[in-house]
Amino acid sequence: MTTVGLLYPGHSAEDDYPRMEMMFGSDIRLAVVHTDIGEDAHRVDALLRMGADERLAEGVEELRLAGAESVVWACTSGSFIYGWEGAHEQTRALATAAGLPASSTSFAFAHAVRALGAKRVAVAATYPADVTAYFAAFLKAAGIEVVSDRASGIITAAEVGTWEREQVLELARAGDHPDAEVVLLPDTALHTIAYLVELEETLGKPVLTANQVTVWEGLRLAGRRAWGRRLGKLFEGREYEAR
Repeated sequence: MTTVGLLYPGHSAEDDYPRMEMMFGSDIRLAVVHTDIGEDAHRVDALLRMGADERLAEGVEELRLAGAESVVWACTSGSFIYGWEGAHEQTRALATAAGLPASSTSFAFAHAVRALGAKRVAVAATYPADVTAYFAAFLKAAGIEVVSDRASGIITAAEVGTWEREQVLELARAGDHPDAEVVLLPDTALHTIAYLVELEETLGKPVLTANQVTVWEGLRLAGRRAWGRRLGKLFEGREYEAR
């Protein structure tokens, strides 16, 4: 049994995680603890408060009791909003509080892009333009070329959580770019796990989504390899060693 601990802000698309558990069909457990979201707003000041060290630390004891072998802050905007160095400080504080290897969804994206051997990406974001720009800057700091970044202007995670299949597919189509090797959908409030195969077939290239890479990162930190043919190119037999 391998247990990955996930700190998830509020309630939006956390049902993607039990769906992934079923898709693995193995002894992988995804333990989810909900953090206090504070104000539900894709706005810089609100996101900084959402990702504060003390808020994340509140959930780690429950994850330890659940037997977690790694912890991931399952929030992209609440991590990249701190910038490259600030996001590192956030995960170091989380690792110290948990006594476990720790990361965040933002770093999961950077590591997953490298694991796919890609260098150029397109970002298809639900966020407003200013928040999307923070994610693009984070990726650039990781040495990844962002050939395009599309913002959708959605303010709340609650609204994103209501999006269904066609809206997700349209987001990916609109955010794709001919020069991109991979398309990124960076919001853990967005349901994507049920659509991974269709997303990649539609675009003809790998697609990385927030809840997908969050679990991949937690498994990587735990030293566990797992495959799932319905979980996208990222889970199709590749090594978990980010290059």
